[in-house]
Amino acid sequence: MRIGVLGTGNMADALATHWARAGHHVLVGGRDVAKAELRAARIGGGARAGGLREAAEFGRDAVLAALPYGAGAFVVRELGAALEGTALVDCSNPVGPGFRLLTESGPSAAHQLADAAPGARVVKAFNLCHEDVWRMRPPVFGGRPLAVPLCGDDEEAVERVRVLVRDVGCTPVNGGGLDRAGQLEATAALFIALWVGEGADAQAIAPPLAYAAGPGDRGAADGRADGGEGAFRP
Repeated sequence: MRIGVLGTGNMADALATHWARAGHHVLVGGRDVAKAELRAARIGGGARAGGLREAAEFGRDAVLAALPYGAGAFVVRELGAALEGTALVDCSNPVGPGFRLLTESGPSAAHQLADAAPGARVVKAFNLCHEDVWRMRPPVFGGRPLAVPLCGDDEEAVERVRVLVRDVGCTPVNGGGLDRAGQLEATAALFIALWVGEGADAQAIAPPLAYAAGPGDRGAADGRADGGEGAFRP
C-alpha cells in the first residue's frame, strides 16, 4: 500500500516503522520538511519525506493522521481534496488536564476529522496505547497479541486498516461504526486515568470473555445458579 503520514512525532515513527518493514511505501509529511526527512530516515525501509500535502496526495491507500487533538481537523481541512477516497486513520486522544475527555457532549475527534475532510473515509484506531507499545516487535503480552479496536463506516477503508493492524503484529477487532469512535476515545481517557493517575491495572477491571455475561453454570457450583444479584443481563 501507499501510506502517507501526517506528522513527524512518536506515533508516526512507531507505526510507520512497522509498515515500512512490511513492504508498504511510506511518505512522512510535516510542516518542517527537514524534520520529516529525519523521521523518514529513522523509519527506514525506503520511507520518503515531504510536506503535509505531499503525504496526503501520496497516501492513496491510507493516510495516518498522527497529529495532536485540535490540530488534526485544522490540518485535514487545509488538505481538502488531497484526502479524497483514502482511509484516514485517526489515532488521536482528546484527553486534557485531569484526564478529562475534551469532546464530552460534542463530536468525537474522529467525527471532527470526518467533518473536516468529507471526501476521506475515517477509521479510528491505535489510540489505546502509548507509542512505545506500538514500537514492540510485536506487541504480545502473555503469549497473546494485542487487540486493536477499529471504528469506521466504510468497509473497504476498515479492511485496509485491518491489514495495517496485522502488520504491526496485532489482532484487529471490529469496534463498530464511526458513531462508536467517541466510546473508544472515552475508553482511552479512562484507561489513561487508571494507568497514570491511579497506577492501576486497567486490564483487571474486565473479566475473561467466558464470564462477560455472568458466571452462568459456574455460579451453580457455589450455590448461585442465577449468577448472583450483580450479574450483567444482556
